[in-house]
Amino acid sequence: LSDIVMGVKDYGNRMGIPTVNGAVYFDDRYVGNPLVFCGCIGLLPRHLIKGEAKPGDRIIALGGRTGRDGIHGATFSSAELESTASTEFAHAVQIGNAIEEKRLLDAIMRARDYEPDAQAREEKTLAGASGSSRSEKILAGASGSSRRPLFSGITDCGAGGFSSAIGEMGSTIGASVTLEKAPLKYAGLSYTEIWISEAQERMILAVPAANVPALQKICDEEGVELADLGHFGTDNAELVLNYHGTEVGRLPMHFLHDGIPMPTRDAVWDAAGVSAPLTEVAQVRLKQNEMSGRATPIAADLLSLLSHPTIASKHWLIRMYDHEVQGNTVIKPLAGPREVGPADASVLAPVHGSKRGVAIACGLAPGIGDVANNGDPYQMALAGIDEAVRNLVCVGADPSRIAILDNFCWPSCDKPQNMAALVRACAGCYDGAKAYRTPFVSGKDSLNNQLRYTDPTTGEKKVIEIPYTLLITGLATVGDVSRCVTMDAKKAGNILVLVGELQNTLAGSIYQRVAGGSSTSIPTVSLSNGPATAHAVASLIGQGLVQSAHDVSDGGLLVAISEMLIATAPRPGDSKKIRPLGADVLATPGDAAMKLLDPATFAFGESPSCYVLEVRESDLATVQSAILKAPGLRHVTPIARLNDSGRLTWKSQQVNESVETLRDAWMKPLDW
Repeated sequence: LSDIVMGVKDYGNRMGIPTVNGAVYFDDRYVGNPLVFCGCIGLLPRHLIKGEAKPGDRIIALGGRTGRDGIHGATFSSAELESTASTEFAHAVQIGNAIEEKRLLDAIMRARDYEPDAQAREEKTLAGASGSSRSEKILAGASGSSRRPLFSGITDCGAGGFSSAIGEMGSTIGASVTLEKAPLKYAGLSYTEIWISEAQERMILAVPAANVPALQKICDEEGVELADLGHFGTDNAELVLNYHGTEVGRLPMHFLHDGIPMPTRDAVWDAAGVSAPLTEVAQVRLKQNEMSGRATPIAADLLSLLSHPTIASKHWLIRMYDHEVQGNTVIKPLAGPREVGPADASVLAPVHGSKRGVAIACGLAPGIGDVANNGDPYQMALAGIDEAVRNLVCVGADPSRIAILDNFCWPSCDKPQNMAALVRACAGCYDGAKAYRTPFVSGKDSLNNQLRYTDPTTGEKKVIEIPYTLLITGLATVGDVSRCVTMDAKKAGNILVLVGELQNTLAGSIYQRVAGGSSTSIPTVSLSNGPATAHAVASLIGQGLVQSAHDVSDGGLLVAISEMLIATAPRPGDSKKIRPLGADVLATPGDAAMKLLDPATFAFGESPSCYVLEVRESDLATVQSAILKAPGLRHVTPIARLNDSGRLTWKSQQVNESVETLRDAWMKPLDW
């Protein structure tokens, strides 16, 4: 984990890319195949959304040199691992160079916004102006000019390297490639290795021949290597590969893209599932409970959950990253006056002078899809979408302007049960996208995520399958970033209101994993009430009726309230004069808030579509009325009152903990 963090830091920080959002989830089964998802978001001119290679365009490779690193990287990432994989497949990992990538980025931006007469205009502007910086003079001289890209198409060398990049760009017109023209990191690569290497920092551009000299000049100025590998467009739309004058490959593009038949796989879904064995920690804990003759108190459970690595603060990780470079970050990953609390989403204002912003969040619910504990991947997909939407809405995003993407990681789909689980998750993505009106705009998958090994004691062959994992990332527009809301509690006397229905189940929750046991009833997402609740909450935030907002997710309701209070706390070592807010939970067994829920289910169940909103007491009636008027919504309940005590209290359950104690339990487990 620490190496992964260093890798993200050393690349993003050096390129000047703010790392603003993320999540970390722990499960013992990931020891067989740890997962890492990284993504980037950018802005582009609306008129340059699509490009395509044209016959006669030169195939131009820009950026890093080609080496053996990354060969079979994509196939390796989707292959079942053996215990010897770390040494046998070291070549499959690309060796990154963030500085090379930054130079490449700068060159491509200049080529995208190229001005034919820029050089002459720059010289004229520099000669006729004084007293301002060079960049200001160039900008002034370029105003009102007509810009056009030097390239007609572009793609990255990702999975498959040149083979997929050139193969995709020339899919309808063909391509002729001279492989020895590719710059190499070192001698000795075969033409096959050159063709499929996934070495980093390389882009393929389709460039009209007349524009190559101008692109070469830009690359020379930016210190970027350019290689002309051939041309797009061949007779009969074929892919032709040459190496030192010898033809080493020829395939029709139609066959390459459409000629291979798709496999048919068996999928068998057993809705009954199986009961999960208790973890070692759970067995020990239940034994302690039996010895004491009573259940563990709610307060002790709360502290245990706050210390669970999935819930605990990731401040050590977040502070490794530069989340403010470029100066556009409005809401950061850590919220509150001392930047302690876990923000639901981050918000950026990328266009200088505009109040419009973009919010970024994610949703992840492997526990709900865990069939080892009667989970359902269909509901897991819906829960992931619902959580991503809630996180975006909580900062003030517009739920009608959300786009999402998926990252699937799955154990081998040769196993019919795993294939059926994947089918159900995809069906959940489809239904969720339609219900929430959130189109999938991108995504990725990696299957066969499992480890096969031989038990050194018994000699038995064993397989560790990762849990079904679906990460949903959400992007949304924010109309006015000055009206954004954060999750930290704001003022004593305000009321915390629960919006949404707590379902009578602990299935799929972190509490269940810690306490053990199984359940036949996982929480479900309502495809009508979930979206309606999101729109109702967004409307309240837009009207300025919400002082803070936080979604109920990992750990449940009491953890969400605790996090809102922790966000008001000082950091360890700060002045004692900084006093956090406190809260008194008002619910009692059998009342309107708890209904028929037992205290543990009320406090720690992870029901979807639930929000905690802080509202002024004077606005409470307006908020309740607005929620109840929304179609199908009936659940809006005052559950706590904020105060200046610095303590979280719940009299009916003998909870009386200082916020500093909650903070320490939450911050220390991963305080690396």
